[in-house]
Amino acid sequence: MQTILYARVSTADQTIGHQRAQAEAAGHRIDRSIEDDGVSGVTTRFGDRPGGARVLDVLRAGDVLVVRWVDRLGRDYADVSDTIRALMRRGVLIKTVINSMTFDGATTDAMQQAVRDALIGFMAATAQAQAEATKEAQRAGVAHAKAAGGKYLGRKPSYDRHQLDTIGAMLDQDVGTSEIARAAGVSRQAVLRVKADRAEAEAALARWQNRAA
Repeated sequence: MQTILYARVSTADQTIGHQRAQAEAAGHRIDRSIEDDGVSGVTTRFGDRPGGARVLDVLRAGDVLVVRWVDRLGRDYADVSDTIRALMRRGVLIKTVINSMTFDGATTDAMQQAVRDALIGFMAATAQAQAEATKEAQRAGVAHAKAAGGKYLGRKPSYDRHQLDTIGAMLDQDVGTSEIARAAGVSRQAVLRVKADRAEAEAALARWQNRAA
């Protein structure tokens, strides 16, 4: 049996190492990591990603797959739920770092199966909703940055792309401020600023990224 971390990052500000550190801090003992670097989770199906295809190829019954959250496993509701169900049918245990969720296909109890399947549907739908919200916040942030004309950068964000995505995902799950700060590796004040104005948080990141470019 092996425990595999699947990590996906889509921008230069995100790091595979950060996701592994989060997983290990949450108590997961990782035997190996499989990654997709620079691959969009919004446009590319899990099985069409090089790393995703590798995960599907190497996982066997009894193995454990660790992911930051279920949004790593697909581009939309259908992709996320299909990927989880396919892995469970194979006998793979799926665990998430955020919220410490576990999806196990081994249970034969009808009630437990019903609860598990309902939870998969809910989490997959939430992942899609969060992805749509993130895209909208990014569009608003870019528009805000353009409207400012790049003349005033404002305060440099204390978070990078990966950290902002983590904060956004956990805010959508109503996780507490302190827990989010620990998971994302930022201060409580940073979390509160993002919570107060998601569009401005995206705009600030866009302004400073444009400056660096």
